Amino acid sequence: MENNSDKKLYVISGSSGVGKGTVLKGFMQKHPDFMLSISCTTRKPRDGEVDGVNYFFLTQDDFKNCIEQDKFLEWAEFAGNFYGTKKKYIQQCLADGMNVILEIETTGALKVKEKMPEAVLIFIAPPSLKDLEQRLRGRHTEDEETIQRRLHEVKKELECAKKYDYQVINDTVENAIASIEKIISGEQKNA
Repeated sequence: MENNSDKKLYVISGSSGVGKGTVLKGFMQKHPDFMLSISCTTRKPRDGEVDGVNYFFLTQDDFKNCIEQDKFLEWAEFAGNFYGTKKKYIQQCLADGMNVILEIETTGALKVKEKMPEAVLIFIAPPSLKDLEQRLRGRHTEDEETIQRRLHEVKKELECAKKYDYQVINDTVENAIASIEKIISGEQKNA
């Protein structure tokens, strides 16, 4: 995938409960010149969601046609719905002079890196598994079986994270944002 501008795609991943949503929200508030990528999905819009703002809503058939025509950087199926990131959309954002942030899970991130080696992968990690377990338990939203399943997933994600360009420890939101800013600043100097 060719990119003729000096802008980059930054792919952010992190385990459930690590606080990546909070970190990303804080980063985006400080850096409104960055664009958060919009994914495609086959799920129905929720109340208040707008096509082209929250997601690009596609039919199952349209999504499958895009898969057959290799139009996605990455895609996955979750709970009977498809989610993916269109190559052309990312290419256009970069060509328009925007740095793009894509928040996806680790498997999808590694697929993006295969198709777009210049993408910068950043994994947001907990200070420790014990800390993450405390965060998950502190939510009081999941039963013991779900927490154990999530912790098992985290171990697999941390293994995948070794293939990322960078890992950021989310000990505090401010420190994590500062780390991401430092990474991006270094990447832009090397562009």
